[in-house]
Amino acid sequence: MSDTSHTRPLGAQISHMLKSRGVDTIFGIPGVHNQEMYRGIEEAGIRHFLARHEQGAGFMADGYARASGKPGIAYVITGPGLCNTMTPMGQAYSDSVPVLVLSSCLDDTAATRGQLHQMLDQQAAGATVSDWSYTANNADAAYTLIDRALSEFQTKRPRTKHIQVPIAALEGEAKAAPDKPPSLKPVRHVLPEGIAGQIMAANCPLFILGGGAVRASEQARRALTTLKAASFPTDAGRGIISIKDDPLHFGGYLGRPETAKVAASADLVIVVGSELSETDLWRDKLEHTAQMIRVDIDPEVLGQEPGSIAVPMDANDFFTGLNAAIEGHSADTSWTADEITKARKRWRAEADSERPGIARICDALREVMPEDTMFFSDMTQFAYAGKEFWDMDRPGHWHHPYGFGTLGYALPAGIGGAAARPGLPTVIIAGDYGFQYTVQELGTAVELGQPLPILLWDNGKLKEIEDSMVAAQIAPNSVIAHNPDFCALAKAYGAKAEAPKTLEALKKAVTAAFKADGPTLIYMTGNMKDS
Repeated sequence: MSDTSHTRPLGAQISHMLKSRGVDTIFGIPGVHNQEMYRGIEEAGIRHFLARHEQGAGFMADGYARASGKPGIAYVITGPGLCNTMTPMGQAYSDSVPVLVLSSCLDDTAATRGQLHQMLDQQAAGATVSDWSYTANNADAAYTLIDRALSEFQTKRPRTKHIQVPIAALEGEAKAAPDKPPSLKPVRHVLPEGIAGQIMAANCPLFILGGGAVRASEQARRALTTLKAASFPTDAGRGIISIKDDPLHFGGYLGRPETAKVAASADLVIVVGSELSETDLWRDKLEHTAQMIRVDIDPEVLGQEPGSIAVPMDANDFFTGLNAAIEGHSADTSWTADEITKARKRWRAEADSERPGIARICDALREVMPEDTMFFSDMTQFAYAGKEFWDMDRPGHWHHPYGFGTLGYALPAGIGGAAARPGLPTVIIAGDYGFQYTVQELGTAVELGQPLPILLWDNGKLKEIEDSMVAAQIAPNSVIAHNPDFCALAKAYGAKAEAPKTLEALKKAVTAAFKADGPTLIYMTGNMKDS
């Protein structure tokens, strides 16, 4: 029971409330405007990770949430603190990540001008990159909004929430938050009548599995095996089905142009937990010609495809119900493992010709990755290619800034991911340019004190942009920047650094990095020899 007779400043009470709701980790930066939020962190028994920039704090919270399945929490200050966090807020919103940003705000912005960190409308700014952004003017409002955010993370499509509290309210005495509300029992949905029969009747069914189906992997694998259905993952859905376990799985090549023909050849398309967004397809439409069934918890997604059959269900409920309905079913299929294997080989060759040298490095790295390795990648050619070449054997283990597409994501998100999984392997993949957006978070990585291989791909330029400019017949401009000595820079922060010249040396460096007592930057270029 909460001790309602004892008061503390509201800022401290918020930390105690979060602890009572299961929060054990917060990322942020203290400042004079949010210092009251820090009064209760240690007393509540919460870990705090000091970011070097509020953008880093937001990405750390994002990475923590993706790795743990629990909400990621960030504490930031007024004005520039919130503004610096808006990029990771937008990324978490885009990728359906449960991130809660708690910030201070000024007590009044209408009657007074020229205040420190003043914005015209901080709440409205937060709302542009959040599911919602509200001001809690008193303790009761703060407690209600926090519980609302945590509840919605469990019951709705999880997306960024922002709560701001005026400085005077944070400083004021407040009673403790009420007891934690009863745990919500998720509503179990029943498979709509006729859906299973329609799927069983298909001779050439094609499943598209998105990030919303990650927690349905076991049931999805069982269903697709019974149905002898072919499948693609979106980038966020990689690992739900694995090529090594299912010969009818096309792998992570959905963005290849030829997949439009594959979609058109299916006699039924079932999309589970995906928007089929621009960054999933890299074209306007899937280009299917058959009936589509869309399974999602987001009504907006269900209404995107005119003529499709909308199934408002959680992915795990859907596949559980489907498996019950198709038990004992003997499926015929027009898909063949041989044609799918040949397609994967063609697409790998295409991707390798577009971004030469990366496939062989990925193959070498895959040999030395421990079981259960979790990857955090940035917007870099190495990751773009790697997401196609690298078949994942489990879901939710390669995280990338998919929708919003920001640079600088991988390092801080990887720190948050590693903090969520102490003792388990985490790898960061970054490019030379994007790495410098958040390079200062190397300091936090060193303080973390966990093994953290950082694979830095240096092609000496903004190569993806250069290629795009050339394709558009634009003379490449401002795509080459002077880079630092990355290994020396990493060592200056107290990290280890290696610059292997061969693939064998690369494998040894990565193996050693997993045994180190802190981060190791591993500098990679396309010039590495085999041995």
